Amino acid sequence: MWLVVAPACKDEELDASEKPGAAEACEPAASADADNPCADGLVCEPTADGYLCAAPIELRGQVIDAQTQAAIEGALVTALDETGMPISDAARTDADGHYELSVRARRDPQGELASDVRWTLFGAAQDYAPFPGGVRSPLPVDASAPTDEHGEHDETIHVIDNATTVVALLPLPSAGGAIVSGRVDADLPGGTLVVAEGGPAPAPYTIADASGAFVIFNVPAGTTTVRGYRRGLALEAATVSGAADDVVLTATVQDEAQMAAVSGSINIVNAAGGLASSVVLVPKSVFDPALERGPVPAGLRAPAPPEAPSVSGAFSIPGVPAGDYQVLAAFENDTLVRDPDTGIAGTDLQEVTVPASGTAQVAESFKVTEALAVLGPGAELPEAVAAPPTLRWADDSSEDRYELRVIDAFGTLVWEVLDVPGVSGSDAVEVAYAGPALEPGMYYQFRATSIRETPNKTSPISRTEDLRGVFVFQP
Repeated sequence: MWLVVAPACKDEELDASEKPGAAEACEPAASADADNPCADGLVCEPTADGYLCAAPIELRGQVIDAQTQAAIEGALVTALDETGMPISDAARTDADGHYELSVRARRDPQGELASDVRWTLFGAAQDYAPFPGGVRSPLPVDASAPTDEHGEHDETIHVIDNATTVVALLPLPSAGGAIVSGRVDADLPGGTLVVAEGGPAPAPYTIADASGAFVIFNVPAGTTTVRGYRRGLALEAATVSGAADDVVLTATVQDEAQMAAVSGSINIVNAAGGLASSVVLVPKSVFDPALERGPVPAGLRAPAPPEAPSVSGAFSIPGVPAGDYQVLAAFENDTLVRDPDTGIAGTDLQEVTVPASGTAQVAESFKVTEALAVLGPGAELPEAVAAPPTLRWADDSSEDRYELRVIDAFGTLVWEVLDVPGVSGSDAVEVAYAGPALEPGMYYQFRATSIRETPNKTSPISRTEDLRGVFVFQP
């Protein structure tokens, strides 16, 4: 099961001297306002096989404008775990852009942060694009070296405050819009992708925090249908006109066994043996056709997050809310990519309409092939460059030429070269960027496609992966 739920426990008040201390077993409280089951200054946290008392953990950071580095006041930040579920309520930034998040975290037997914990941050603000989004993928928070501080009652607090807790947001090309806020009314509301549909696509969206609260910024004027998407949760949509602050999305089904499943298959060709991929669903309303991507609601993935990609044939995603979705195969960094040759079957982007229950079958099997490895910039994570970069990727030995495109964070084509010669005697292709001046603070992605020419046909063979090759210009 992809979601771990804390068991309900009795709210029995204990004398402070009777409460368990650090690294001692505890039973979590049944409600937020119940008495703390641990000694003063400690919190009851999950472990691999139960719960124990440990020092609390805080994430602290700042939200800034990616282009001016100015602090952004009033931004919202939420921490997510490796499944895409929130481990905190949202924090709002102060006048200096600073935020603090008290996060729930899995611990080792000594009460320290478990080594396999992986967190990312979601940030949003009025007049800014949310992060992650566009060509920008979520970045892991570095929690390897927390510092210890003492609270007002001299309790120890583990604080994580470093470069990875700084969230840089990109200003939208067209600012303005209404703010719609509310809550998801469900037993486990957190992690729901909440979308303001009805205007231009891709629609504005947010992620509900651990308590189900949400705020959608930059909602276009007019009538908006607010919908929520998350595995195992069906919600009644709400209709609003303009700004709204009391929108409630009420659960109608909270059992994935009573909801629909999406099934299909992939076919891996021209790739090293043993490779496997993943398949994700993106609501059509938030899908960006220029980028061929969009936010994936928590849990709508095969295999279920956070499992490593393991799909090499048939797949099924259960607990899918009704709606229209884009189906993306080989979207993650798994050395594979959807086959770019549109002249053969199984290479088109697929859509699926999901009913309230039953099974929705993806029309065609996806052909997936080995990707062209990105060598830089952005071989692994987004990379800062101080000058126009040289774009480098692994040579495809069977190509005749390459097509190279550079897009900005919003999917706008910045530069393209449609006849990059194939290389001989080298394992890498290198092209110096020679397009329009790069904008300071803007994020870009380069995409290379290998092409084979025959007397009767031009065929794309492979391309770089969807999430690599991202760089930010910081002169």
